[in-house]
Amino acid sequence: MEGLKRLIKKGRVVLIQLKEGVVFTWNELKNNKFRTFLSLLGVSIGIFTIVAIFTAVDALKSNVKKGFESFSSNLVQVSKWPMGPEDEDGNIQMESGGFTEYRWWDYMKRPDITYNHFKFLKANSKLAEDFLFTYGSSCSIKYGRNTASNVSVGCSTNALEKVLKINIDKGRMITRAEFDGGNLVALLGNAVATSLFQEEDPIGKSIKIKGYSVTVVGVMEKQGESITNFTDFDNAVYIPYLAGKMVFGLREPDGELDAIPKEGVTSAELTQELRVLMRQARRIRPGQKNDFSINEFSTLTDMLDKILGVIRTVGWIIAAFSLLIGGFGIANIMFVSVKERTKIIGIQKALGAKRYFIMTQFLAEALILAVAGALVGILIVALILWIAPIPAEYDVHLTFGNILSGVAIASVIGILSGLLPAWSAARLNPVDAINSK
Repeated sequence: MEGLKRLIKKGRVVLIQLKEGVVFTWNELKNNKFRTFLSLLGVSIGIFTIVAIFTAVDALKSNVKKGFESFSSNLVQVSKWPMGPEDEDGNIQMESGGFTEYRWWDYMKRPDITYNHFKFLKANSKLAEDFLFTYGSSCSIKYGRNTASNVSVGCSTNALEKVLKINIDKGRMITRAEFDGGNLVALLGNAVATSLFQEEDPIGKSIKIKGYSVTVVGVMEKQGESITNFTDFDNAVYIPYLAGKMVFGLREPDGELDAIPKEGVTSAELTQELRVLMRQARRIRPGQKNDFSINEFSTLTDMLDKILGVIRTVGWIIAAFSLLIGGFGIANIMFVSVKERTKIIGIQKALGAKRYFIMTQFLAEALILAVAGALVGILIVALILWIAPIPAEYDVHLTFGNILSGVAIASVIGILSGLLPAWSAARLNPVDAINSK
């Protein structure tokens, strides 16, 4: 019991000394404002750079992921164009330093993906849950005296809702029977519906596409503008594939072929099966290169992670120089502070002050300087985000995690910068310190 009381008493003394050390430090910082400002500057710039880049990277990643939400997460696409440079086996190839050369001139020579490929894959695939074939064309759409120009008309097969994750605002989705029968029905994007009908209910009304009367059965939910949207649903119209062939007078249009795997089947497994089936459909001999690409949407997220990783690394390199300068600045000023307070340190040690008490004063001063610099840098980022005219649809905000990271990094810099000056102050001889000039 006596030992516990002594421990508690000693702990109280230590806490009181620590408190006095911090108060003493704060007074020193207030009395040397210019020196404090110089110390803050380097750290502020470094933390500003780090937090700003972290915030920008997080915003980019968040907004791109929102763009992916308009597709099934395990979507596999058959296309003449790969999402990135391919190796000999048709896999996306990346080097440690970045992408390999994208041979667009070779990919351009490849034959198009057609409806016949859709029918062949749908009939022979064992691993795909469903397929979607879509081709598009831009044209003007009319309703009465109102006209919507340059509207992207997508002519698709069934499974549109399943593959593209379309949400309906008014009316309904085009049915399987309407897709298969090539009925003249349409699903309107929100902006197209507003342009043509204003406040009028569009459901059941007839619009004109290339002179054909097409009945509106549904309107998609508003998507909003964003550079990360891969498909502009607001300015799009979807009609059945067979109806589109008639409206646009096309015999064998090229388009986009998408597939989603069955439950329990991975994208990689489906990709391998589709590659084999497409080689059969194209009658490609063993040893010959593929004249098509199988793209997994997970490849895009991998590319994004690599690109964002490079951006983060560059940000760290830029910030490291500022933090290094700031750290040296804090260390230099702390050595000056030790020099100026040598007599005071000698008196404190003569009166019984322990080494940890002396070290606490200087470490606290360095830590306060670094954290204050970090807060200034973070505040500048917050002000820029507040003042900058960022559109509402872009998800850009300063997260608690990034704030905490900035403060933590600055704290480490502060402690490391103040450690050597604090140790030199704690080791001063009291007599020599008091008698110093």
